[in-house]
Amino acid sequence: MLPMSVTDSGVWMLCSACRKGIPFRAIHWVCSVSTCNRNRTRLVFCSVACWDSHLSTIRHREAWAVEATAPSREEHARAEQADAAELRSPPSPASPPSPLLRPTPLVRPQSPPSAAPLPAAPAPSGSVTAHAGGPALSSNYTHDDVLIVVSKMKKYIRDRSGMNTSDAVAEALGDHVRSVCDEAIRTAARDGRKTVLDRDVPKARR
Repeated sequence: MLPMSVTDSGVWMLCSACRKGIPFRAIHWVCSVSTCNRNRTRLVFCSVACWDSHLSTIRHREAWAVEATAPSREEHARAEQADAAELRSPPSPASPPSPLLRPTPLVRPQSPPSAAPLPAAPAPSGSVTAHAGGPALSSNYTHDDVLIVVSKMKKYIRDRSGMNTSDAVAEALGDHVRSVCDEAIRTAARDGRKTVLDRDVPKARR
């Protein structure tokens, strides 16, 4: 339970990494590993960077940051009251089994000898997975999407050099951006992360 001064100030919890206050109803991040979300542990992070610092310390084999919303002040108060009531209520004694009833033996059904193994479920469309050989990048994306704002690109080149720019440059730059994004995905996968960070992006050459 948080100190009274923290709750009264409009702060729901403190970030488990930087100790920054997370207000009620604020967007925050939690770890996808269930052991980090138990009532006694309850790790919350104010940013993906703070979650990443937790990951570098704990070193989960597979984890990612999950976006969540903090409860309102009223929801938080009701949850605390429910927890307190559960702690005060004594456990109900287990009733002894009736002597007239005998447990039915559990009969496990035998699988047919020639049963073929079930096929593995297909991966969701557009997903990025990591395995021992490196990340597998999905090809399910729209190749015709223009990733470059053409007007801003032309303005930049004109302001820097006074030159005009062909429209075909946007397509070439889009291919280059896709290549940079793929490299950032591979870097994040090698580090065991499910979130691409700014440090994964290759440095631009000047």
